[in-house]
Amino acid sequence: MATNLRINADRLWDSLMEMAKIGATEKGGVCRLALTDLDKQARDLFCQWAKEAGCTITIDKMGNIFARRPGKDNSLAPVMTGSHIDSQPTGGKFDGIYGIMAGLEVVRTLNDFNYETQRPVEVAVWTNEEGSRFAPAMVASGVFAGVFPLEYGLSRADLDGKTMGAELQRIGYDGPEEVGGRPVFAFFETHIEQGPILEAEKKTIGVVQGAQGQRWFEVTMVGQEAHAGPTPMKVRKDALVGAAHVVTAINRIGHENQPFACATVGMIQSSPNSRNTIPGKVFFTIDLRHPEDAVLSRMAAAAKAACEEAAANNRLELDFKEIWYSPPVKFDADCVAAVKAGAEELGMPSLPIISGAGHDACYMSRVAPTGMIFIPCEDGISHNEIENATRGDCGAGCDVLLRAVVERANAF
Repeated sequence: MATNLRINADRLWDSLMEMAKIGATEKGGVCRLALTDLDKQARDLFCQWAKEAGCTITIDKMGNIFARRPGKDNSLAPVMTGSHIDSQPTGGKFDGIYGIMAGLEVVRTLNDFNYETQRPVEVAVWTNEEGSRFAPAMVASGVFAGVFPLEYGLSRADLDGKTMGAELQRIGYDGPEEVGGRPVFAFFETHIEQGPILEAEKKTIGVVQGAQGQRWFEVTMVGQEAHAGPTPMKVRKDALVGAAHVVTAINRIGHENQPFACATVGMIQSSPNSRNTIPGKVFFTIDLRHPEDAVLSRMAAAAKAACEEAAANNRLELDFKEIWYSPPVKFDADCVAAVKAGAEELGMPSLPIISGAGHDACYMSRVAPTGMIFIPCEDGISHNEIENATRGDCGAGCDVLLRAVVERANAF
């Protein structure tokens, strides 16, 4: 391949900072929830930039966007790269969007050098990766990969009852294309690590080998609302007390399954949420993660047992249901090798790493050879407005992506 190819790190950074203005928060992050007006604004800007780079745009029925740069032989399956635009409510300005801007910078760089790949190159924008507004996470790439039916994806609703299908239509991104069912030669996703390992090891590039499995649960405990003053402690049916026992148990389950295990209660809704009323109903979520499926299953069983015990001890009704399961993922050997070779060619220190977070690449690995590239983020902090990455590391990850994409786009 042409070893003189280099991305424009300043242009990449400027694009990231321009995108960061959309949904910007006071602490330097972004709030750009899926299928909101801000999500639409960022989508519109990406499509504008992609068209200016000579790409054609297609949008499928889940709102996934594909910007295609033609190759020498457009009958060949494309090499695809991309990530997501949506953020957490208090998200950072690199999570997801870095992978899209890196993909766009690859296209721009190929244009700068008048470099023509054998295969087409596509930049993908996946809808609702975060799962923050609509659960579960990664639902649109999941539909693309055949994990979820289209009807399931479109029917996902937020806390106000608004569905993904209705919101896609409202913002004008309910595309005409069928979701999935077409060949992809290889898929790469570039992302901040969202953890502290690369920074601690002083490595610029994470050569991602695979991703942890995840199980998401939704739990409701129902007791009895009563006055906080006259109701004796011994007769109470306090749903929040039951939930509190579970929160402690979930934390313990995470610690008991080290190394690698993560266990989190991330959302709690207490009803009636009044300071002088005993909570009669509590809804909360459980997020369990581990790279070994057997361990993850044991953690899930322990979480269920903890909920059942807490409900019984506090005389509560229990509704415990698993809403999402994403098994551990191992990425394609050729794609992993392409990432490693790109880092070596550029003389960048790299490290094999397992992703602790879920990514659209996890579902794409079911339908196409897939790899990921990580770069460090400051103090390993993500899903936080202070999330940060350096201009140099962003450029480095994109240069590795360029080499991996070109290597695969010229392969047969």
